[in-house]
Amino acid sequence: MTSVAEAFARAKAENRAALVAYLPAGYPSVVGAIAAVHAMIDNGVDAVEIGMPYSDPVMDGPTIQAAAEASLAAGTDVPALIETVRQTSGRGAAILVMSYWNPILRHGVERFAREFAAAGGSAVITPDLTPEEAGDWEAATDAHGVGRVFLVAPSSTDQRLATVTSHCNAFVYAASTMGVTGARNQVSDAAQKLVARTREVTDLPIAVGLGVSNADQAAELATFADGVIVGSAFVRLLLDSPDETSGAAAVGRLTAELAEGVRRR
Repeated sequence: MTSVAEAFARAKAENRAALVAYLPAGYPSVVGAIAAVHAMIDNGVDAVEIGMPYSDPVMDGPTIQAAAEASLAAGTDVPALIETVRQTSGRGAAILVMSYWNPILRHGVERFAREFAAAGGSAVITPDLTPEEAGDWEAATDAHGVGRVFLVAPSSTDQRLATVTSHCNAFVYAASTMGVTGARNQVSDAAQKLVARTREVTDLPIAVGLGVSNADQAAELATFADGVIVGSAFVRLLLDSPDETSGAAAVGRLTAELAEGVRRR
């Protein structure tokens, strides 16, 4: 198993940013999602966020929502998510999960952390869980060696940045724009300011997400962030592909382009 710490350390040793990719579990199918993650790993990704599809995804834009809805309709559940982690860990990239809090709570907080760790997972991103309400989650993740990732945003005050980052132990997720996820033509200039402010209160790696869709944007973010997170651009490829095989191939090609981008600096 590759841990998040190892993934970021490897990238730092190579004087580059880490490439972090996102795909929802169960889309286009459980097997298809696993194949797409394998294609990412084979083409240079450092870490993969496997998303737990959710019926009320307040942070997700229309692209990820469309895939999540199809995944849920096909019956994707937490056991399918855990199996996806199991089938993708141990291949040279850190495997993460991004999940809204309700699916974890319903499955059982301790049970989720235990099963995720046993499957080879490294860290979990919980976008709608605040540190103030994360006592049970912190206890469970500490008990099972699971990393925690919380989010900061351009609107976060300096005090809020200090509070949120003090509860992270894997990396800090810096949302570069206000609003929901989605590929954009330009990366917000707020990202660099947010990273600089966050660095003042933590020594953890800082990864920037929301809006990256091509190698040039990845290269731009790699000049100041420790990690570059790409999601909607990958999901769009799967949505637009005629079959799972071509979808995985397209994901692999984009991964290779983005991997070149984070190394360009």
